Amino acid sequence: MAEEQDARPTDERVERGIRFVAAEPQAIFDLLADPTQHALIDGSGTVRSTAGDNPERLSLGAKFSMSMKLGVPYKITNEVVEFDEPNVIAWRHMGRHVWRYRLRPVEGGTEVTEEFDWGAALIPAALKLTGTTKKNAKAIDATLDRLAAHFAPD
Repeated sequence: MAEEQDARPTDERVERGIRFVAAEPQAIFDLLADPTQHALIDGSGTVRSTAGDNPERLSLGAKFSMSMKLGVPYKITNEVVEFDEPNVIAWRHMGRHVWRYRLRPVEGGTEVTEEFDWGAALIPAALKLTGTTKKNAKAIDATLDRLAAHFAPD
């Protein structure tokens, strides 16, 4: 059964991308549930590494911190708000917007949907005015490309 903590998407404020990945959902989920792997697939160029004492594997309610850089270096702490293995994993930070991955088995692999859900964001107007929503849409495409390349057969 899926477990959620008030993190459902509101389509008018969701940027998303969908990509086929040549891997089973569990393999992809395992990568996403390991914060040490996030920089490997990040298409935004902002995720540097884990920061501080993080769990080895994420779970519902788990908190994990990442070293980031957007002009200047900073650290952000996220909380896992959805965890339905191997189908859905999502986290959010203090801004309350949610990064979500949905995994659906298809022939030969998995359909991966990545979402930036800013429906519950504390300051949605700021995200829109700064162009963050559109930048994140581009980053989603790049992340999905990197994820697909990571699992691509040799």
